[in-house]
Amino acid sequence: MSEVLESLFGSKARARILRFFLLNAGEEYQPAEVAKKNMLKKQETRREINNFKKIKFVVERIKKGKKFYTVNTEFSFYPELRNLIVKSNVYPQCKSLGKVKDIGIVKLAVVSGVFLNYSRSKADMILVANNVSRSKLKNLMNSLEAEIGKEINYVLMNSEELKYRLNMTDRFLLEFLRGPHDEIINKVSGLKNLILALKNE
Repeated sequence: MSEVLESLFGSKARARILRFFLLNAGEEYQPAEVAKKNMLKKQETRREINNFKKIKFVVERIKKGKKFYTVNTEFSFYPELRNLIVKSNVYPQCKSLGKVKDIGIVKLAVVSGVFLNYSRSKADMILVANNVSRSKLKNLMNSLEAEIGKEINYVLMNSEELKYRLNMTDRFLLEFLRGPHDEIINKVSGLKNLILALKNE
C-alpha cells in the first residue's frame, strides 16, 4: 500500500510527510524534526511542507523566531485523507517488519494497534528476544516509525520474562494475545494453543 500512496501523491517524501501530519494531528513540528522522524532529506522535507502550506493543508506557527507546522484539521479533504492514510497503515505492507529477525535471537514478534488499525490495543508490538542488539532494535523502530508515520508503542522482554508473565497470567499480555494481532515470528512452544484457547473463551 505504501507504493500505492507514493504513486498517488507523487513521491515517497510527500506520502510520508502527508501521513505523518495526518496521524499526529494536534502536534507541532519543525521541518528538521519532520525530516528526521521520516528519514528524509531536510531540503525535500522543507519543499513538501511549503507546498502543503500553500494549499493550507498545514498551518505555520512561529514561536521564538522558529517555524512550526501542524496539520489543518479544517482542510477540505482532511477526513477523507485521514481515512485513506489509516487504511494504508496495516500489516503486512510494512517492509521494515522483515528486519525484526535481525535484532537478536527472536522468539516472538506480534503486532496489533497501529499496524491493524486496532485502537483499543495497549501496545502496537510485543517482542520476545534474547541477546538483543540495541542499535539494531533502534534502527528497526526508526524505520517502522518512518514508514508508518507514528511512534510505535512496543514491549520488549526476554524468554524468561515471557515465561514468568505467562505463569502469572499477566493481564496485559493475555489481553494483547486475546485481541486482534498478527504473528511475524512465533517460536514459543505451546503459545499457539494458548492463543487459540484465549480466543475461544
